[in-house]
Amino acid sequence: MDAAAAIRNARLAAGLSKRELARRASTSPAAIVAYERGTRGPTLPTLTRILAAAGARADLTVRPDRRPDRELAGRTLADVLELAEHLPHRRAARRLAFPPLPR
Repeated sequence: MDAAAAIRNARLAAGLSKRELARRASTSPAAIVAYERGTRGPTLPTLTRILAAAGARADLTVRPDRRPDRELAGRTLADVLELAEHLPHRRAARRLAFPPLPR
């Protein structure tokens, strides 16, 4: 769950308005609105304080970033193409057999 959903869910579960949550968390209502919309991201201490003000707590889960590293992919492709230039060329009539590459 992202910070925006965590704040929104904690606030709604506690039955608090955005203004009341902001007052309890010593922040502004505009900040609560921005956090819930996801237009701003709270720092970890701020998120913890806001959730505590709503009677909730955060459990931090660290997991690998699944987004592709385009720079690494580009370097890998360049390395593969350079290696392919050094391989002996075969006639087009003969097909190469190779295992499928993982995607």
